[in-house]
Amino acid sequence: MSEILTPSPLFPLVIFGAGGLGREVLVLVRQLNEARPAWDLRGFYDDQPPATPTLYDLPYLGTTADLNATPEPLAVAVAVGSSRSRAAIVARLTSPLLSFPTLIHPSVACQSYQRLRFGAGCIITHGCILTTDIQLGNYVLLNLGCTVGHDAVLEDFCSLMPHANVGGEAHLGAGVYLGTNATVLNQVTVGAHTTLGAGAVAVRDLPAHCTAVGVPAAVIKQHKAV
Repeated sequence: MSEILTPSPLFPLVIFGAGGLGREVLVLVRQLNEARPAWDLRGFYDDQPPATPTLYDLPYLGTTADLNATPEPLAVAVAVGSSRSRAAIVARLTSPLLSFPTLIHPSVACQSYQRLRFGAGCIITHGCILTTDIQLGNYVLLNLGCTVGHDAVLEDFCSLMPHANVGGEAHLGAGVYLGTNATVLNQVTVGAHTTLGAGAVAVRDLPAHCTAVGVPAAVIKQHKAV
């Protein structure tokens, strides 16, 4: 007599962030489900309500306060591009019923022999390449087509915009933001909460709490630590 297999229920997942990145994360989750069904998409949360009550046939469900009031366990993908804003939102999401899965696009090679380590809540999008012995902290965002080399460390809330590149043994402090096509060369350290502008190339260490642009990258503004 053959065994009757009951499909496992999908875990409910919501997206915080009803803007463009939120819609891109929706596509990511649907592509993950096409590869292996795992998530029951429920809708969007955002502290700024969208112009329409639905996005891509999913409802707008409320604010951080509404999400904290959930009566059931929910997985949350925080789809906010700014490192500082993403950290602020995560700090406000305090319900013990909320969890923050790491979502990695099916196109991204992620095998055990690569020795990749991911914290909670990371979002790794289509076309990214991670080589070996890499450590990503919590809530790291790698947007389309980013590359990360061997032994690199990206601390919590780092944000890499499309086609940013991080060389081997580079170290990005917490909350670092790399603009589109920005590059951090091998063994370069970028201090916490620093922004490297689009197309800039960090060829030597950069301090914390600054903005750097150009090739080679030069500091143009220093920010107060918050």
